[in-house]
Amino acid sequence: MNPTSPRLSIVVPVKNEAGNIAGLVAEIEAACAGLAPFELIYVDDGSTDATPAALEAARQGRPWLRVLRHARSGGQSAAVRSGVSAAAGPIVATLDGDGQNDPAFIPVLVAALEQAGEGAGLAQGQRKGRKDGRFKMIQSRIANGVRGKILNDSTRDTGCGLKVFRRAVYLRLPYFDALHRFMPALVVREGFAIVHRDVVDRPRFTGVSNYGLFDRLWVGLLDLAGVWWLIRRKRPTPAVTEVRT
Repeated sequence: MNPTSPRLSIVVPVKNEAGNIAGLVAEIEAACAGLAPFELIYVDDGSTDATPAALEAARQGRPWLRVLRHARSGGQSAAVRSGVSAAAGPIVATLDGDGQNDPAFIPVLVAALEQAGEGAGLAQGQRKGRKDGRFKMIQSRIANGVRGKILNDSTRDTGCGLKVFRRAVYLRLPYFDALHRFMPALVVREGFAIVHRDVVDRPRFTGVSNYGLFDRLWVGLLDLAGVWWLIRRKRPTPAVTEVRT
Protein backbone atom coordinates (compact mmCIF):
# COMPACT_ATOMS: atom_id res chain seq x y z
CA MET A 1 0.00 0.00 0.00
CA ASN A 2 1.42 3.35 -1.05
CA PRO A 3 0.56 6.03 1.53
CA THR A 4 1.50 8.84 -0.88
CA SER A 5 -1.33 8.15 -3.34
CA PRO A 6 -4.38 6.96 -1.41
CA ARG A 7 -7.73 6.40 -3.01
CA LEU A 8 -9.39 7.20 0.32
CA SER A 9 -8.46 9.18 3.43
CA ILE A 10 -10.12 8.19 6.70
CA VAL A 11 -10.16 10.88 9.38
CA VAL A 12 -10.76 10.07 13.05
CA PRO A 13 -10.89 12.92 15.62
CA VAL A 14 -10.05 11.84 19.18
CA LYS A 15 -9.67 13.39 22.59
CA ASN A 16 -8.69 11.22 25.58
CA GLU A 17 -9.58 7.95 23.86
CA ALA A 18 -6.48 5.91 24.79
CA GLY A 19 -8.46 2.75 25.48
CA ASN A 20 -10.22 2.85 22.12
CA ILE A 21 -7.28 3.37 19.74
CA ALA A 22 -5.93 -0.15 19.18
CA GLY A 23 -9.27 -1.87 18.67
CA LEU A 24 -10.68 0.72 16.29
CA VAL A 25 -7.49 0.94 14.19
CA ALA A 26 -7.57 -2.84 13.76
CA GLU A 27 -11.25 -2.73 12.74
CA ILE A 28 -10.64 0.04 10.21
CA GLU A 29 -7.68 -1.87 8.76
CA ALA A 30 -9.80 -4.99 8.24
CA ALA A 31 -12.92 -3.20 6.99
CA CYS A 32 -11.10 -1.04 4.43
CA ALA A 33 -8.66 -3.62 3.04
CA GLY A 34 -10.69 -3.76 -0.16
CA LEU A 35 -10.41 0.03 -0.59
CA ALA A 36 -6.61 0.08 -0.72
CA PRO A 37 -4.64 2.21 -1.11
CA PHE A 38 -6.02 4.24 1.77
CA GLU A 39 -4.60 6.37 4.56
CA LEU A 40 -5.87 6.69 8.11
CA ILE A 41 -5.42 10.07 9.80
CA TYR A 42 -5.96 10.30 13.53
CA VAL A 43 -6.26 13.85 14.87
CA ASP A 44 -5.39 14.01 18.56
CA ASP A 45 -7.34 17.03 19.76
CA GLY A 46 -5.22 18.00 22.76
CA SER A 47 -5.51 14.74 24.70
CA THR A 48 -4.25 14.72 28.29
CA ASP A 49 -4.32 10.94 28.81
CA ALA A 50 -2.28 8.16 27.17
CA THR A 51 -3.77 8.72 23.70
CA PRO A 52 -0.43 9.89 22.18
CA ALA A 53 1.31 6.71 23.39
CA ALA A 54 -1.53 4.52 22.11
CA LEU A 55 -1.35 6.18 18.70
CA GLU A 56 2.43 5.76 18.58
CA ALA A 57 2.03 2.04 19.32
CA ALA A 58 -0.66 1.71 16.63
CA ARG A 59 1.64 3.33 14.04
CA GLN A 60 4.19 0.52 14.30
CA GLY A 61 4.07 -1.47 11.06
CA ARG A 62 1.37 0.74 9.57
CA PRO A 63 2.97 3.31 7.24
CA TRP A 64 -0.51 4.37 6.11
CA LEU A 65 -1.44 5.55 9.64
CA ARG A 66 -0.75 9.25 10.18
CA VAL A 67 -1.14 11.20 13.42
CA LEU A 68 -1.81 14.92 13.74
CA ARG A 69 -1.84 16.61 17.13
CA HIS A 70 -3.47 19.83 18.34
CA ALA A 71 -1.43 21.60 21.01
CA ARG A 72 -4.72 22.26 22.79
CA SER A 73 -8.26 21.12 22.20
CA GLY A 74 -10.11 22.96 19.43
CA GLY A 75 -13.21 20.79 19.32
CA GLN A 76 -14.44 18.05 17.04
CA SER A 77 -15.08 20.26 14.01
CA ALA A 78 -11.56 21.69 14.25
CA ALA A 79 -10.09 18.19 14.44
CA VAL A 80 -12.03 17.05 11.39
CA ARG A 81 -10.96 20.18 9.53
CA SER A 82 -7.28 19.54 10.34
CA GLY A 83 -7.58 15.97 9.11
CA VAL A 84 -9.37 16.82 5.88
CA SER A 85 -6.93 19.66 5.13
CA ALA A 86 -4.01 17.23 5.48
CA ALA A 87 -5.70 14.40 3.57
CA ALA A 88 -4.16 13.21 0.30
CA GLY A 89 -7.18 11.25 -0.97
CA PRO A 90 -9.91 12.78 -3.16
CA ILE A 91 -12.55 11.03 -1.05
CA VAL A 92 -12.64 11.34 2.74
CA ALA A 93 -14.43 9.20 5.31
CA THR A 94 -14.95 10.30 8.91
CA LEU A 95 -16.00 8.38 11.98
CA ASP A 96 -15.94 8.97 15.72
CA GLY A 97 -13.03 7.63 17.74
CA ASP A 98 -15.03 5.96 20.53
CA GLY A 99 -15.99 2.79 18.65
CA GLN A 100 -19.69 3.60 18.33
CA ASN A 101 -19.39 3.98 14.55
CA ASP A 102 -18.75 0.60 12.90
CA PRO A 103 -15.99 0.87 10.22
CA ALA A 104 -17.70 -1.94 8.31
CA PHE A 105 -20.02 0.73 6.88
CA ILE A 106 -17.21 2.79 5.34
CA PRO A 107 -17.11 0.67 2.14
CA VAL A 108 -20.92 0.89 1.96
CA LEU A 109 -20.83 4.69 2.05
CA VAL A 110 -17.89 4.90 -0.40
CA ALA A 111 -19.80 2.73 -2.87
CA ALA A 112 -22.95 4.84 -2.43
CA LEU A 113 -21.05 8.06 -3.16
CA GLU A 114 -19.24 6.65 -6.18
CA GLN A 115 -22.41 5.10 -7.62
CA ALA A 116 -24.22 8.43 -7.29
CA GLY A 117 -21.64 10.10 -9.56
CA GLU A 118 -19.83 13.42 -9.53
CA GLY A 119 -23.04 15.31 -8.76
CA ALA A 120 -23.13 13.80 -5.27
CA GLY A 121 -20.94 15.40 -2.63
CA LEU A 122 -21.80 13.45 0.53
CA ALA A 123 -22.84 9.96 1.62
CA GLN A 124 -24.33 10.40 5.09
CA GLY A 125 -24.74 7.57 7.58
CA GLN A 126 -27.95 7.52 9.62
CA ARG A 127 -27.90 5.56 12.86
CA LYS A 128 -30.29 2.74 13.69
CA GLY A 129 -30.59 1.23 17.17
CA ARG A 130 -28.76 4.08 18.88
CA LYS A 131 -26.94 3.19 22.09
CA ASP A 132 -27.03 6.63 23.70
CA GLY A 133 -28.96 7.20 26.90
CA ARG A 134 -32.68 8.01 26.74
CA PHE A 135 -32.18 11.67 27.70
CA LYS A 136 -29.62 12.26 24.96
CA MET A 137 -31.79 10.49 22.40
CA ILE A 138 -34.76 12.72 23.24
CA GLN A 139 -32.57 15.81 22.93
CA SER A 140 -31.23 14.58 19.62
CA ARG A 141 -34.70 13.83 18.26
CA ILE A 142 -35.91 17.34 19.13
CA ALA A 143 -32.79 19.01 17.68
CA ASN A 144 -32.94 16.97 14.47
CA GLY A 145 -36.64 17.72 14.08
CA VAL A 146 -36.15 21.49 14.47
CA ARG A 147 -33.12 21.49 12.20
CA GLY A 148 -34.93 19.48 9.52
CA LYS A 149 -37.93 21.82 9.55
CA ILE A 150 -35.78 24.93 9.20
CA LEU A 151 -33.07 23.71 6.81
CA ASN A 152 -35.06 21.07 4.92
CA ASP A 153 -31.89 18.99 4.49
CA SER A 154 -33.74 15.65 4.09
CA THR A 155 -31.43 14.05 6.66
CA ARG A 156 -32.77 12.25 9.72
CA ASP A 157 -29.49 12.11 11.64
CA THR A 158 -26.84 14.69 10.79
CA GLY A 159 -24.95 13.96 14.02
CA CYS A 160 -23.78 10.54 12.84
CA GLY A 161 -19.98 10.61 12.57
CA LEU A 162 -19.95 8.15 9.65
CA LYS A 163 -19.71 10.34 6.56
CA VAL A 164 -18.00 9.92 3.18
CA PHE A 165 -17.54 13.01 1.03
CA ARG A 166 -15.47 14.55 -1.72
CA ARG A 167 -12.59 16.49 -0.21
CA ALA A 168 -12.93 19.30 -2.76
CA VAL A 169 -16.59 19.79 -1.81
CA TYR A 170 -15.81 19.91 1.92
CA LEU A 171 -13.13 22.56 1.39
CA ARG A 172 -15.73 24.79 -0.29
CA LEU A 173 -17.91 24.84 2.81
CA PRO A 174 -17.80 27.76 5.26
CA TYR A 175 -15.91 26.67 8.34
CA PHE A 176 -17.29 27.15 11.86
CA ASP A 177 -17.62 25.14 15.06
CA ALA A 178 -20.18 22.30 14.64
CA LEU A 179 -19.79 22.37 10.85
CA HIS A 180 -19.78 18.56 10.77
CA ARG A 181 -23.36 18.54 12.07
CA PHE A 182 -24.66 20.81 9.31
CA MET A 183 -22.84 19.23 6.37
CA PRO A 184 -25.91 17.92 4.51
CA ALA A 185 -27.52 21.38 4.28
CA LEU A 186 -24.23 23.06 3.32
CA VAL A 187 -23.36 20.43 0.69
CA VAL A 188 -26.77 21.02 -0.92
CA ARG A 189 -26.08 24.76 -0.72
CA GLU A 190 -23.04 24.16 -2.94
CA GLY A 191 -25.18 22.39 -5.53
CA PHE A 192 -24.34 18.76 -4.71
CA ALA A 193 -26.65 15.87 -3.92
CA ILE A 194 -26.63 13.75 -0.76
CA VAL A 195 -27.13 10.00 -0.49
CA HIS A 196 -28.08 8.27 2.76
CA ARG A 197 -27.39 4.82 4.13
CA ASP A 198 -28.55 3.34 7.42
CA VAL A 199 -25.74 2.27 9.76
CA VAL A 200 -25.85 0.30 13.01
CA ASP A 201 -24.88 2.13 16.19
CA ARG A 202 -22.80 0.41 18.90
CA PRO A 203 -21.91 1.16 22.51
CA ARG A 204 -18.59 3.01 22.89
CA PHE A 205 -15.68 0.65 23.59
CA THR A 206 -14.51 2.30 26.83
CA GLY A 207 -14.64 5.65 28.65
CA VAL A 208 -17.08 8.52 28.35
CA SER A 209 -17.75 11.20 25.75
CA ASN A 210 -15.16 13.97 25.67
CA TYR A 211 -17.07 16.43 23.49
CA GLY A 212 -20.07 18.52 24.53
CA LEU A 213 -23.55 17.73 23.31
CA PHE A 214 -24.76 19.73 20.35
CA ASP A 215 -28.01 17.88 20.93
CA ARG A 216 -28.95 20.33 23.68
CA LEU A 217 -31.11 22.58 21.59
CA TRP A 218 -29.96 25.82 23.19
CA VAL A 219 -26.35 25.12 22.20
CA GLY A 220 -27.21 24.84 18.51
CA LEU A 221 -29.72 27.65 17.99
CA LEU A 222 -27.17 30.29 16.94
CA ASP A 223 -25.44 27.85 14.60
CA LEU A 224 -28.80 26.86 13.12
CA ALA A 225 -29.70 30.51 12.53
CA GLY A 226 -26.31 31.13 10.95
CA VAL A 227 -26.62 28.19 8.55
CA TRP A 228 -30.15 29.28 7.61
CA TRP A 229 -28.75 32.75 6.82
CA LEU A 230 -25.90 31.29 4.73
CA ILE A 231 -28.37 29.24 2.69
CA ARG A 232 -30.62 32.25 2.14
CA ARG A 233 -27.66 34.38 1.01
CA LYS A 234 -26.27 31.85 -1.46
CA ARG A 235 -26.10 33.05 -5.04
CA PRO A 236 -25.35 30.95 -8.15
CA THR A 237 -21.64 30.51 -8.78
CA PRO A 238 -20.80 32.01 -12.19
CA ALA A 239 -19.11 29.82 -14.79
CA VAL A 240 -15.57 31.13 -15.33
CA THR A 241 -13.43 30.91 -18.44
CA GLU A 242 -10.04 32.47 -19.00
CA VAL A 243 -9.73 34.88 -21.93
CA ARG A 244 -6.67 34.10 -24.02
CA THR A 245 -5.29 36.10 -26.92
